Amino acid sequence: MNLPHLPALRRGKPYESLDKVDVLNHRTGQPMATVSQVGAGILRKDLSRIGEARAALKKLSVADLIEISSKAGEHFLNGTLPLGDKGHTQTPQEYIETLSATSGLPHIMVKRNMAKIHFALTNVRIVLNGLTRGLPLDVLDRGYGEQSGAAVSYYPTTNALGLVMPSNSPAVNSLWLPAIALKTPVIIKPGREEPWTPFRLIQAFMAAGAPPEAFGFYPTDHEGSGEVMKLCGRALIFGDAGTVAQYRDNPRFSVHGPGFSKILIGDDQIANWRDYIDLMAASISENGGRSCVNASAIVVPKHAAEIAEALAERLGPIAPTGPTDESARLSGFANPKMAEFIDAAIEDGLKTPGAVDVTAKHRNGTRKTEFEGGIYLRPTIVLCDSFQHPLANREYLCPYASVVETPQTEMLKQIGPSLVVTAITKDPEFTSQLLDSSLIERLNLGPVPTMKISWDQPHEGNMFEFLYKRRSIERGW
Repeated sequence: MNLPHLPALRRGKPYESLDKVDVLNHRTGQPMATVSQVGAGILRKDLSRIGEARAALKKLSVADLIEISSKAGEHFLNGTLPLGDKGHTQTPQEYIETLSATSGLPHIMVKRNMAKIHFALTNVRIVLNGLTRGLPLDVLDRGYGEQSGAAVSYYPTTNALGLVMPSNSPAVNSLWLPAIALKTPVIIKPGREEPWTPFRLIQAFMAAGAPPEAFGFYPTDHEGSGEVMKLCGRALIFGDAGTVAQYRDNPRFSVHGPGFSKILIGDDQIANWRDYIDLMAASISENGGRSCVNASAIVVPKHAAEIAEALAERLGPIAPTGPTDESARLSGFANPKMAEFIDAAIEDGLKTPGAVDVTAKHRNGTRKTEFEGGIYLRPTIVLCDSFQHPLANREYLCPYASVVETPQTEMLKQIGPSLVVTAITKDPEFTSQLLDSSLIERLNLGPVPTMKISWDQPHEGNMFEFLYKRRSIERGW
């Protein structure tokens, strides 16, 4: 079988390494492609010349790069693009099938993630307008200008953006896309089971006219990932709480760990909780529960048991389906050990008094299950008696949420940092407290799913403020 070979891309140029790994079909274990691996030494050598990549982007205006980004979005969604360096190509349907086979995402979820990436690329101008708060973008071409009648000047904080990417969901790649329009090269360490999306995006950008030098694609080991983090002036890091904790207080890094996103229902709306069950269920389960913006806790002042039961009735019966099933709602695990770890962690947490797996009686079989060779975790709703329970404020890569009953007056004291909070309340005082809270990065007021993202508003760090810094300026001529 003539497998595709994904090379490293060094300033956009293919590089075949003697050290290669196979990317496997999560169901059958069959290789889907070989991927060249590079060591830390190559990264150090290439990053010493990263100024050349920055210079290639500086030759283009922001307006030019916005247009290139939009064209790249069309190529990504609809184009047949190179897949590796051995003459293979990849249609959109082949991308869907391949990504599904190695990541466990069903086809319908891959398509939805593709649509999100396409939207982000074709609306970069809107995204940048939101990130820069209306800055005239030619200011970045000149380095200075005016905004709202005030003199402004911005300078780049780095010559490159480092990216240590995960394998859980292709749409996370949308986070780095504005960097190209902001004239910043990207150095990507792809996820082991998901090299497909960053590689396809790079090919789409180059097909649209972006300079190849702006892209580094470096499949590498733990040491190489460390070099990406160390040598790029700015970097995005993805991982669990333990992985990202060491980077959280360093301004060089934008940390993307667990979101601990939540839905809060106020005293004034809790009597209407049945009206919001669909919203809660969707927030918990969309995208297979893999996203940091999936709700992982439902916090209510009363009716917790009834709400947990209603959610369990909706989500508990969900079972694995074939990857081509358009109604598929669960994702398989490319790494079965991760599924085993999560299942064991939930079972261990249930041993502590004060928590009940309400979904257990609604599912046919065990939480961890095998289907057509794939390993899946079925939805889990846990009713907890307090936020002090070990399962009350946890997040897993599957449809999981706790339901916790807490007085409204105590909610903001107990929920902890939250990437997204949907607050279903019209209470002016509670709304004011929510708006003042430093614990909430994105606030949805009213019945808005936690999964709903506005691309012109940053929900996890502002990419413009991460890559540019304002300076004072005076001009005498």
